[in-house]
Amino acid sequence: MSAAVTTTAAAPVTTAEDSPEVRRRRRLSPGRRLPATRLLGPALVLALWAAASAAGQLDPGAIPAPWTVLETGVHLWTDGTLPTDVLTSLQRAGSGFAIGLAAGIALALASGLSRTGEALIDGSVQLNRAIPTLGLIPLFILWLGIGETFKVAIIAIVVYIPIYLNTHSALSGIDHRYVELAEVQGLSRYAFIRRIVIPGALPGFFVGLRLGVTGSWLGLVVLEQINATSGLGYMMFQAQNYGQTDVILVGLVVYGVFGLISDSAVRLIERRVLSWRRTLSS
Repeated sequence: MSAAVTTTAAAPVTTAEDSPEVRRRRRLSPGRRLPATRLLGPALVLALWAAASAAGQLDPGAIPAPWTVLETGVHLWTDGTLPTDVLTSLQRAGSGFAIGLAAGIALALASGLSRTGEALIDGSVQLNRAIPTLGLIPLFILWLGIGETFKVAIIAIVVYIPIYLNTHSALSGIDHRYVELAEVQGLSRYAFIRRIVIPGALPGFFVGLRLGVTGSWLGLVVLEQINATSGLGYMMFQAQNYGQTDVILVGLVVYGVFGLISDSAVRLIERRVLSWRRTLSS
């Protein structure tokens, strides 16, 4: 009597890791969000703006329609006005940001790694923080003149303060157990900074960097309206004198786009550098 041999196809084993619920959570996890989703908010505002303009709910003289602003922007670009002003603003913001970034990092490290440095630096920075930065404009004009130097200096101050504060706070918040572990392991000063200080300070540094990037654009709006002959702020100031609301909105849109792009770039770098750290905000 021959034994009947039956073969059954092995059913694929579905693990908990491959379940639809897990895949859905993985797609929606904070570290995997698509940068494009950040455009949903601005797109909604643009849609509401367009709908209100088309329905005649907005005064065209006060708030022109989006297509009017777009047409004005294209005209300013083709005649060469907008490219020149954009390039000038980028140069000012870039110069001030680079100086502020270097100063913020250097001061935070000097203050965070040394009690003497903290005693000499932190109080002065906190005093500077308490003084409205734009309130320093008249004094800086007397010191540096009314040219480009004082504009770059003000932007550097706007940038370095949040970078210093957040980096210094992160350095001060490093768990003392890591410091004790470094002492037990006999790490050199250089190894201690490289393996413990820098990784511990990076999250706070990136928070300050995002604030500094945004601050550079906010300061530029005001500074380019003071004895400037080019730049987005100058273009908007001239448009105010002639009642050109559409030109003012073009400048505001460009500032907003630059701010969103620069902030997104910092977030992307942060996500790459801190790939080991997944939080709700990353």
